Amino acid sequence: MTSRLANDPHPVEIYSTCPTPAGKSREEYMENVAAVSRWSEEAGCRGILVYTDNSLPDPWLVSQIIIESTKRLCPLVAVQPVYMHPFAVAKMLGSLAHLYDRRVCLNMVAGGFANDLAALCDATPHDRRYDRMVEYTTIIQRLLRGPEPVTYQGEFYKVVDLKMTPPLPSTLFPGIFVSGSSPAGLAAARQLGATAVKYPKPAGEEIGDWPDDRADSGIRIGLIVRDTEAEAWDVAHARFPADRKGQLTHQLAMKTSDSAWHRQLSTLAGEPSAGEASPYWLVPFQTYKTFCPYLVGSFETVAGELARYIAAGYRKYILDIPPEQEELGYIGAAFELALLRINA
Repeated sequence: MTSRLANDPHPVEIYSTCPTPAGKSREEYMENVAAVSRWSEEAGCRGILVYTDNSLPDPWLVSQIIIESTKRLCPLVAVQPVYMHPFAVAKMLGSLAHLYDRRVCLNMVAGGFANDLAALCDATPHDRRYDRMVEYTTIIQRLLRGPEPVTYQGEFYKVVDLKMTPPLPSTLFPGIFVSGSSPAGLAAARQLGATAVKYPKPAGEEIGDWPDDRADSGIRIGLIVRDTEAEAWDVAHARFPADRKGQLTHQLAMKTSDSAWHRQLSTLAGEPSAGEASPYWLVPFQTYKTFCPYLVGSFETVAGELARYIAAGYRKYILDIPPEQEELGYIGAAFELALLRINA
């Protein structure tokens, strides 16, 4: 989903998120991935985020389902450096481009669940993981730009006369996304020329929150929007009901996480702005149903909040997993209204 307004000085790109296999059979999961991918493309989304962690199917194989189910949608593949060598990532990008003539973007993951990292014997401290990720991503970028062999002598990675084939067409060079919720993540995004993505505060608190030199930034957010406030909140409470077990799971996750965004959202969850008096809603995050804040309300209310985020400089938006195709239609209408407000 990109800006559909002619000569728009505030273009935005929208990415959806691929479903996980939780509670689904193999057949149901594969069908759901294909369906959500088609919905996303039909709604005009630029791409679709594909999660990774120790418990999920390999995101590259899931991305192949996405590519084969769509014509243009760009998989945004989460890449964890502890899982594979940077050459393997470059090779995967080059191979998918060669086989399908499709662009794939990278969501570089420095951390993850603490237990996942412990099981892999990765005790690298939080900020140092971003140093490692910069080296990792730099090697990938240099391999993809080619055509000369790459030699790189870093602290974490070393390669000598490494060449990537098949070569990647420059038109299919991947966009790079990095978490910008911590100072270390934001610094890494700047160093790599990547899109810095964060989990936002309420829109009114974002203006002036980041330095003015953010050239490419985005947010991760869910939206529930309807004609009236009451209808939107009815949908929200039905989709994410109160869940004591989920609250306990969230609290346990907080104790084992060193994630900056996790701490920031958990702090905001205790503040009075999260409720029906405000469109900014954290109950899905508090009950471990999802990992981003939500905006809930009428088209006018949600579009107003989105317009403030756009005015604050955020140009890329990664949505939560769409539960049905109709939801993406509501979301697209809210973004178009927000852009009309900005351009008025």
